Amino acid sequence: MLGTIVNSITVIIGCLVGLIVKGRLTEKISTTIMNGIALCVLYIGISGALDGRDTLIMIISIAIGALIGEIIDIDKWLNRLGYYLESKFKSDKDSSISIAEGFITSSLLFCVGAMSIVGALESGLKGSYDTLFTKSILDGISSIIFTSSLGIGVIFSAVTVFIYQGSITLGAGLLSGVLSNSVITNMSAVGGLLIIGLGLNMLGITKIKIANLLPAIFLPIIFQIF
Repeated sequence: MLGTIVNSITVIIGCLVGLIVKGRLTEKISTTIMNGIALCVLYIGISGALDGRDTLIMIISIAIGALIGEIIDIDKWLNRLGYYLESKFKSDKDSSISIAEGFITSSLLFCVGAMSIVGALESGLKGSYDTLFTKSILDGISSIIFTSSLGIGVIFSAVTVFIYQGSITLGAGLLSGVLSNSVITNMSAVGGLLIIGLGLNMLGITKIKIANLLPAIFLPIIFQIF
């Protein structure tokens, strides 16, 4: 769990720095920064998706994952949590800032990527933290920029990172028999597709419910078993 703990702490530190920087950025600068970050997110997503080894599994995973996600409606519950946090922590001075948007966007970005999955699995299976330590640096920098644009909501994503990556790390030992390199690669590739969708959402091009596609990331494990 060391890698996940460090990752969560760096997100919090990055957010605190972002809050200090936030008041010094104009809306025009913040918008341009966010668009630039969105392009970087697209690049990360495309790079991860192209590493996939089985296109058919990726397609089936996305289709079935979308069905499961829509039935559960993960997006609705995530939004409810975001708006609950907003009702508790938002002040009248921050009327133009959506805590829910900051929380949801940053949580998805920090959790659905290849480094999040692979790093958590390496931590649980091998006790190796190199990937998560590298991800911690990237997330820390991203959280500074995200917080400067989206506000305090980003800091709550540290809890999401801790729960999500921690669960994968703890569960990795139980699934060690079926987590082959091809399964991990396919999981990462599906995660890459979701990151592409997140980048498009950040640019305002689409309004994809990325949260409702999250089950797709774990379906390659089921296909390996059967």
